[in-house]
Amino acid sequence: MAGCRRVQLLSLLWMVVLVPVCGVKDIPANALNSANFKPNAANSEQAVAGPVTQTRRTNAWKLADEEACREDLTRLCPKHTWGNNLAVLECLQDRKDDSEISSDCNHLLWNYKLNLTTDPKFESVAVDVCKSTISEIKECAEEERGKGYLVSCLVDHRGNITEYQCHQYITKMTAIVFSDFRLICGFMDSCKEDINILKCGSIITGEKDIHSQGEVIACLEKALVKEAEIQDGRPPIKEECKKSILRVAELSSDDFHLDRYLYFACRDDRERFCENTQAGEGRVYKCLFNHKFEESMSEKCRDALTTRQKLIAQDYKVSYSLAKACKVDLRKYRCNVENLPRAREARLSYLLLCLESAVHRGRTVSGECQGEMLDYRRMLMEDFSLSPEIVLNCRGEIEHHCSGLHRKGRTLHCLMRVGRGEKGNLGAVCQQALQTLIQETDPGADYRIDRALNEACESVIQTACKHIRNGDPMILSCLMEHLYTEKMVEDCEHRLLELQYFISRDWKLDPILYRKCQGDAARLCHTHGWNDTSEVMPPGAIFSCLYRHAYRTEEQGRRLSRDCKAEVQRILHQRALDVKLDPSLQERCMKDLGKWCSEKTESGQELECLQDHMEDLMTSCREIVGNLTELESEDIQIEALLMRACEPIIQTYCHEVADNQIDTGDLMECLVQNKHQKEMNEKCSVGVTHFQLVQMKDFRFSYKFKMACKEDVLKLCPNIKKKVDVVICLSTTVRNDTLQDIKDQRVSLKCRKQLRVEELEMSEDIRLEPELYDSCKQDIGKHCQNVPYGNAQMIECLKDNKKQLTQRCHQKIFKLQENEMMDPELDYTLMRVCKQMIKRFCPESDSKNMLQCLKQNKNSELMDPKCKQMITKRQITQSSDYRLNPVLRKACKADIPKFCESILIKAKDDSELEGQVISCLKLKYADQRLSPDCEDQIRVILQESALDYRLDPQLQLHCSDEISSLCAEEAAAQEQTGQVEECLKANLLKIKNEQCKKEVLNMLKESKADIFVDPVLHTACALDLKHQCAAILPGKGRQMSCLMEALEDKRVRLQPECKKRLQDRIEMWSYAARVAPAEGFADLAMQVVMSPSKNYILSMMALCVCMLFLVGILCGRITKRVTRELKDR
Repeated sequence: MAGCRRVQLLSLLWMVVLVPVCGVKDIPANALNSANFKPNAANSEQAVAGPVTQTRRTNAWKLADEEACREDLTRLCPKHTWGNNLAVLECLQDRKDDSEISSDCNHLLWNYKLNLTTDPKFESVAVDVCKSTISEIKECAEEERGKGYLVSCLVDHRGNITEYQCHQYITKMTAIVFSDFRLICGFMDSCKEDINILKCGSIITGEKDIHSQGEVIACLEKALVKEAEIQDGRPPIKEECKKSILRVAELSSDDFHLDRYLYFACRDDRERFCENTQAGEGRVYKCLFNHKFEESMSEKCRDALTTRQKLIAQDYKVSYSLAKACKVDLRKYRCNVENLPRAREARLSYLLLCLESAVHRGRTVSGECQGEMLDYRRMLMEDFSLSPEIVLNCRGEIEHHCSGLHRKGRTLHCLMRVGRGEKGNLGAVCQQALQTLIQETDPGADYRIDRALNEACESVIQTACKHIRNGDPMILSCLMEHLYTEKMVEDCEHRLLELQYFISRDWKLDPILYRKCQGDAARLCHTHGWNDTSEVMPPGAIFSCLYRHAYRTEEQGRRLSRDCKAEVQRILHQRALDVKLDPSLQERCMKDLGKWCSEKTESGQELECLQDHMEDLMTSCREIVGNLTELESEDIQIEALLMRACEPIIQTYCHEVADNQIDTGDLMECLVQNKHQKEMNEKCSVGVTHFQLVQMKDFRFSYKFKMACKEDVLKLCPNIKKKVDVVICLSTTVRNDTLQDIKDQRVSLKCRKQLRVEELEMSEDIRLEPELYDSCKQDIGKHCQNVPYGNAQMIECLKDNKKQLTQRCHQKIFKLQENEMMDPELDYTLMRVCKQMIKRFCPESDSKNMLQCLKQNKNSELMDPKCKQMITKRQITQSSDYRLNPVLRKACKADIPKFCESILIKAKDDSELEGQVISCLKLKYADQRLSPDCEDQIRVILQESALDYRLDPQLQLHCSDEISSLCAEEAAAQEQTGQVEECLKANLLKIKNEQCKKEVLNMLKESKADIFVDPVLHTACALDLKHQCAAILPGKGRQMSCLMEALEDKRVRLQPECKKRLQDRIEMWSYAARVAPAEGFADLAMQVVMSPSKNYILSMMALCVCMLFLVGILCGRITKRVTRELKDR
């Protein structure tokens, strides 16, 4: 037996004489006398040999009878123990201060124990006491008798001894041996050289020779653990001595009395903290370990406990309870494979990793073993010094950042905080050592392992996570879900993020994720099993693979199982809270984070910052940020902070979409559509807008748009990446196909539908149209500085200040208005303000005819005032340039170049025409020279502008001063009944501005062509028109002529108001004829037709024609006769 031969505990059986303690009969006298008690000269025992030998001749020799120890015995030991040699030995050797015992007594005790442990004849006593046990333990039954190996074998296997008397006997024998390292046969031979090198205080012959040498073993143990922590070039302890040290620690693992140094160091602490803890099976050790960081724990005991814990870290068998509880499981899951060196397989870390692997794979590990594992994982997390790799590789970081924080896991969390980059940077080896420790302790499986986290988050767990079973892995997920909420406390937040930083770098550390996804990982990511002791996979590689497959469509190939996908989504939701929880993102974007986002320290800001600087990022960083953003567009719930902020709006408007969403991006679309509801808060609105802005950078970031238009983009808009450019490209294609009446449009139907959604969303915020926004930044700062961007308010502000805009911005705004007039549904403000009126008046109208429908119902009593005001505003815009009125533009496409070419030639391409073309067409309408379609549209414009002077830009431009001075009251009323125009007509003689006067005269001229153009006159004469001119078709001045004839006819009695208005108009027209003579024959003809003396003028003109005809005839006859007479000559 190798172990027995390493530590030869030859014959620990004198104790049979100790009937009261061991329950074994006294040793026969011949056995006692046959023992070789004669002192060895080398050990200088002559001084006490005489008395000992004299006493030995009796049949019942007792230590109490020896003169050398009688005084000490009387002073230190209770009288009832004097008859029991073992009780006397325990009493005398367990004193705190060795100086209390005389030197002679020390030597006597030493010789007694030495002779006791080296006489093989006492083996026969062990055979008698442990007869049945020896037959049960095969190794001990096979030991050669007579050499003292049997008792040593029984000590090795004392954990398997079930017989009470034998177990008590062997336990007491062990206590004697461990009181002095020199009594452990073989230990001195293995470690003598190391004791001298390390100056561990070996006793030189002839000098002071005390019975307890626990200090020597403690010195060697400290040197052993220090060797692993400090590589300072000192010669290492020999392997044989290392094995002996660990073997001694292992053999003393069940009873703390056997570790003499720790026993003396912690005797008071044991009474204070573990008074009721029964000795044996390592229970006192565990009790003391649990109280190690109590304030009242003595430093000497704490140091001794730490040393023992470090030995356990080097060899798990030094922990009796752990080795016993996990023995079967270690063998079952082959955690003690023969091809590994003992130094590795014996390490606590290897045991923990191996058994944790079995648990994660769903294998059964006994509850007792799991309980022991939990205790030692917690122990490693509490005290960093128990991990030699941390002490060795993180010394500099600890001294610089974390000095004085060694208790209760504070130093480890400090290092984690440094690892996150909050207090500096960890070295690579320290980072790896810390990651390895997290793997060994596996706090993701049970948050209680991390004492610092447990204490910091206790209140949060009690309130937010009380529905989850204590110790369940989902506790950590629950804490992450409440991160940055009102229930979270600051200290818990810090501890949680520090731990999650390292858990996120190894998917194995999330037990739920691993359990649900191990099959998918093997199938899709080629991880055939999980070998905990290898580092094949780079950090984060497996999870990256999983989430790449999580959002694949069926057409794209293999996908994750439902359970695994749910877990991947959970992890993604958590990682979105902090960019540092995504290892790949942090690694690739470290430089960009420092360059662009150093000031973004709030939660979620770093990722937003990276998205904002997408174009400026390094290629590797831009790629991963792009992939993550693309993923968010499909499942916006990954953005946990945004989801929290938008909870009210989701519950009110989007709960069905949120509950049933499966890879469609519907939730974000719903949030965008309801962005301006009253339930929307600022945080949610800002978050949704930010995501919209990010989507503009790449069409792939809009999941629904990407899926609907992917093929169309590749075919029609190749090499275009930005979403806004793709939208423009596709919408231009749709418009061209529509204008050309192409039946089979090039853009697919599903793409056209989604394209409409994207166009509507872009119209809400100027920032969603980057080209427009960039062109107008200067104007925004100058004219719209305090106007919000959302709800199209900024765009509306720029429209209102269009005349003051810079040329570049003005061009963009004009182009925007042109597109909105062609498709009013893109006019976000109009659609928002008139939403209910559209449902009431235009439910069946096509989107392109929406404004026309609203204009037709503008004066309805049911029309909402705000909507009416917005319609008027759009009418004013349309009247400023014919290009902003697509219906007019189409109806008059032949008339405009025919009659208004001079205006078009003079105008610049990038300037507005200020209503000049429409004014030109109005004049031609009065001359009755327009085409029927154009005439109909101009008539509508004339009718509208006659009611509201603001719809006539030329009148407003040239008569602004006159309106302010002469018609201020009418203008202020804004009743849109034509009162301002009537005021200007009435004050025509007072107008000094020739341009204004001309515009008013043009109004008068236009009113002759159609009474509908003169709303005041039409209202006054409505009844007379019905009675006198019912059969007369409107237009071309026919109804006006009818009223004039009725006015001249004495038999017709017109309404007084109508008669008065007609007389006023006649005076105005007369004045107009004087101050504005006809510009051509057509104008002259119109003036004649509309003149009240039309019949007289026409009669005189007819008379003149007749007279000219007669004169012509007469002159012609005379001329002809003269010519003939001349010819006859």
